[in-house]
Amino acid sequence: MIKLEKGKYRRAIRWVWYGFFLVITFIVLFIWAIAINFMGLFGEMPSLKALENPKSEQASEVYSADGKLMGKFFTVDRQPLDFEEISPYVINALIATEDIRFEQHAGIDAKALARVLTKMGGAGGGSTLTQQLAKNLFDTRAKENRGPLAKIPYLGLVIIKFKEWITAVRLEKNYTKKEIITMYLNECAFGRNAFGIQSAAKTYFNKNASDLTLTEAAMLVGMLQAPTKYDPVNPQKQQACIERRNVVLGQMKLYNFITDEDFQKAKSEPIRLDYHPQDNSEGIAPYFRNEVFKEIIKWAIDKGYANNEKEAKEFIYTAGLKIYTTIDSRLQALAEEAAAEHMKEKQQRFYAHWKAIGRNPWVDEYGREKIGYIEQNAKKSYTYKILQAKYGNDEKAIWNEMNKPRQMRIFTWQGEKDTIMSPMDSIRHYKKFLQIGMMSIEPKTGHIKAWVGNISYRHFQYDQVRQARHQPGSTFKPIVYAAAVNLGYTPCHEMPDVPVVFPGWIPKQEGGYTGGMYPLRRAMGLSINTIAAGLTKEIGVDEIRKYAKELGVESELPRVASICLGSHAMSMYELLSAYTVFANKGYHIRPVMITKITDRNGKVLEEFVPEIREVMSEKKAYMMLDMLMAGTEKGGTSAFLRAYPALWKNNAQIGGKTGTTQHQADALYVGVTQDLITGVWVGGDDKAVRFLSMYEGQGAILALPAFARFMTKVYDDNSLPYKPRPFEKPADLDLDELDCAKMKSNIERVGDEKRKKRR
Repeated sequence: MIKLEKGKYRRAIRWVWYGFFLVITFIVLFIWAIAINFMGLFGEMPSLKALENPKSEQASEVYSADGKLMGKFFTVDRQPLDFEEISPYVINALIATEDIRFEQHAGIDAKALARVLTKMGGAGGGSTLTQQLAKNLFDTRAKENRGPLAKIPYLGLVIIKFKEWITAVRLEKNYTKKEIITMYLNECAFGRNAFGIQSAAKTYFNKNASDLTLTEAAMLVGMLQAPTKYDPVNPQKQQACIERRNVVLGQMKLYNFITDEDFQKAKSEPIRLDYHPQDNSEGIAPYFRNEVFKEIIKWAIDKGYANNEKEAKEFIYTAGLKIYTTIDSRLQALAEEAAAEHMKEKQQRFYAHWKAIGRNPWVDEYGREKIGYIEQNAKKSYTYKILQAKYGNDEKAIWNEMNKPRQMRIFTWQGEKDTIMSPMDSIRHYKKFLQIGMMSIEPKTGHIKAWVGNISYRHFQYDQVRQARHQPGSTFKPIVYAAAVNLGYTPCHEMPDVPVVFPGWIPKQEGGYTGGMYPLRRAMGLSINTIAAGLTKEIGVDEIRKYAKELGVESELPRVASICLGSHAMSMYELLSAYTVFANKGYHIRPVMITKITDRNGKVLEEFVPEIREVMSEKKAYMMLDMLMAGTEKGGTSAFLRAYPALWKNNAQIGGKTGTTQHQADALYVGVTQDLITGVWVGGDDKAVRFLSMYEGQGAILALPAFARFMTKVYDDNSLPYKPRPFEKPADLDLDELDCAKMKSNIERVGDEKRKKRR
């Protein structure tokens, strides 16, 4: 038997083993200390709950009543998809380029790590997709996740890498490979504010991620390394983008995801973009969505999701809410079409009107051009304020810049136009445009179905439906009449067309005073100012103000008699809110914009119940409809509607009221049908911009046709439930009460009989 003698290296080998076990023990303890954030020295790690429910910033989405995605609220536009909704080209390109052993490792790729360590990082990174996901999802490098030891040079980086490894291993235990790669693609940044593969596909190619081609997938995966460096939208970086794309294609060929033939064909293809940047202004009914955003801010604060407006906005931008609204995308499209057709025509007339006069369209109350008008408005502009911040009190330098031509894209009714124009010329250009506000609401539900805030959201972001407050003119008269009807007046009650004197004011009547007696119904149809003023004198200004509140007017109305002719300011939104009572049997429903809000997983957070209250009896409400119908009869202010035969099929009935303010500064129309009430306002950017002609600038000419066009389109669309029909009549209504000629004849007959008896 051979006897082994003690070697001279035995002690050294023993110390090597001791050292090895010491290093292993240290690493294990180091990992344990990081995992539990020992003594708070290492910074927080994601909890088990966070790993099971990773939070990712996700845009909140707004949906129409007919299920269409209207738009989003976001700072980061992320649209999560399932694995099956992503093109296989994207999956294969990502694995081939970023992590070829993705299917084999458990979060850490030992081979890739060894390669990095032996070549001192010269052979590329060793991070797996799972590690990159851990870094992106939980922001392991964020300041708030660092402990005191992170301040030590190099040690901080080591701690971060260990955190990512630990988190990656935990992710692998909690999720399948398909779930991990899907989360990664939903999370990563592609530049141009596109986060996640769906947003990237929409932004760069205007298609879904499932439809991406080989070259498109390779381009997007290639961009992940450095989105700004490989930006395909920037002409100066397109070649670099192509080269990076071809590297990805080469990796796919290397690992047999594509054939050599596929590779040769794909690498020679140019980049073909269909660039559609995703921003909050994109989508359906942008003016309406702005109002929805304001409502959601209030809701988030009321429900405790945020403490203030800033927090509420951040919550909305990142929570992935699903917001279901009342807008019908089909009605919205028809309203926008009608508004555009109408305004294009009226703009041409406006240009021709002022060309014939030979002046600019900004005038004072006497029709004289306002000197310095453009300069005054220029000082309110964003450009002027920026220049003022730059040049201070040096007005010469400011005006120099304001008059310096530059490249810009402007709005025209023939489409957007690229041109050279100074900021001052731009102001002159835009001030000449007439603008519109148009809203349509269902009186029975209070649901707002269409909302056109202006002629172009990109160029005219001021909303003329709710943000703007204009004088309603004669469209306010029905509210005056309603206050009187509520007190017992009837449509056949007669009043004289004579001057009415208030302290300091005598209302004027277009065409003078006739001195005759008019039933309220006829007076409404002819829009006689003196009758509205007479009613106001009889029932009192305070009664009108009080009843306007009952009808849903939110603005504080001034305590002056002239409100009877709509001299005050209010929004179209408020005005239509009041009119809904007449077509809803006397019940007021506060206008509804949002029906339901859910979280990103579909859990209902809130269902909104309409606020309903009775304001007048059904019979009195119908009396108001009957008086509004008088305007559409021969000689009435809404008689122009008879020129649109499609509106009158099936014995349909329509009520309406025109409005024209002083000097034709505002033209309004409110059209009432059984199923929809639609309001239209048309005017300039301010009251100085207007028609001089009363004919051209009145509500019946400048606003009413937009309503008529819209309702014609609605009735022609068989996919919509709205059809021309008569108003619903109360069961206890005696139609003779609304026949003023018969009522007058009966009164005269009864009077004659009484006189005979006295004889």
